[in-house]
Amino acid sequence: MTNVSPTTRRTPSTMPTDGAAIAPGRRWRILSIGLLGFASGLPLALTNPTLQAWFTTAGLSLRDIGWITLTGTAYVFKFLWAPLLDRFQLPWLGRRRGWIALMQAICGCALIAMSFHTPQKAAAMLVLLAVLVAFSSATQDIAYDAHRTDLLRPEERGWGIAFMQGGYRAAMLVSGALALILADHLGWAWVYRLMGALMLAAILVTATSPEAPDEQPTRSFAEAVVQPFMDFFQRYGVLALAWLALMVLYKLCDAFALSLSTTFLLRVPQFSLTQLGAINKTFGLAAGLCGALAGGWVVTRMRLFPALLLLGVLQALVNLGYIWLVHSGPDLLALAVVVGAENFFSGLGSTAFVVLVTALCNVRYSATQYALLSSLAAVGRVFLGPLAAWLVPQVGWSNFFAITALSALPGLLLICALRRAIGRAELVRPH
Repeated sequence: MTNVSPTTRRTPSTMPTDGAAIAPGRRWRILSIGLLGFASGLPLALTNPTLQAWFTTAGLSLRDIGWITLTGTAYVFKFLWAPLLDRFQLPWLGRRRGWIALMQAICGCALIAMSFHTPQKAAAMLVLLAVLVAFSSATQDIAYDAHRTDLLRPEERGWGIAFMQGGYRAAMLVSGALALILADHLGWAWVYRLMGALMLAAILVTATSPEAPDEQPTRSFAEAVVQPFMDFFQRYGVLALAWLALMVLYKLCDAFALSLSTTFLLRVPQFSLTQLGAINKTFGLAAGLCGALAGGWVVTRMRLFPALLLLGVLQALVNLGYIWLVHSGPDLLALAVVVGAENFFSGLGSTAFVVLVTALCNVRYSATQYALLSSLAAVGRVFLGPLAAWLVPQVGWSNFFAITALSALPGLLLICALRRAIGRAELVRPH
């Protein structure tokens, strides 16, 4: 890693500066990040777990449902077109927010279009529209992640990312938990129409979000494509590959366990859609928001390495709770405990992880570099569904969840190996 002059150093995100981060002059900066986090998180469930529930109740096979996770492939490969967002600026709302607003409009319209089809009669069309939703959502994420990276100062990262996680998780529960309840009473068509309307309404938040400073596009397309990757590898040298591996491995166990969780809960303990929605809404929302905010508190008072290590262990252990549900039947208390613990510790771990990703990015190329790192983090969530669908019949659900917990070990070992590098990364804001 190249040396950084003392003038580029900033206040560490781990220092207790949360009072300054939420001072009156900065409140809308932080709040808008949270609201845009809601818009970022809303489409994700609608192209995977909620769509998975729709196809499950329509009677599709486990193998077919496992392949549905591939609709989110755009989240993995979004770094390929991220340079376009660094290079080109749309003629409205600035360099980042213009792209965010456009993608929100496309995503909202595609969700509404999905409401006019059913898995029984038009499964292929639903999947195609889900791919469009995922593409527009992934592109929105590129611009939003860059906007957030540009906007937040190092001392604001903890609370800013905590609010982002809170908004993101609230959206996941609206498009997941609340969607299941509404589907049980109103039908799937109205669910997707409502979610599409929420995405369109998010454009108003985008239009009023603060403008990040120094929003100047890169000078040439070649610079936009090549320089972000060269900059990353030049700054981190041989450690660059280790950082990229960590992006894949840190949340792998979480993604593996959740890849077929909706189908599992509907078919094994045999909860109803309303029961899943009600418990997720009551316990999942509260636990997820508490976990995200607690993660902001943790990273302002703990160094990033111990936070990542501790929270990585905890988010792996909660996977074992699903073994309880294999044998419990439709026990609402068991569901509440497992869902609450999973959301709380996943929120904690995600906040610390996003602080690390943000710290690794150079603000000049934030769209491309953040897209690259977050794309790798999505590998497990997108591609483990077919593997899980094959593995479950071979080993059974209990052994499957034990295997998902063990899959955390490579990421935790890599965290330990990168201890000093993590300490250096959290202190510097590359320019």
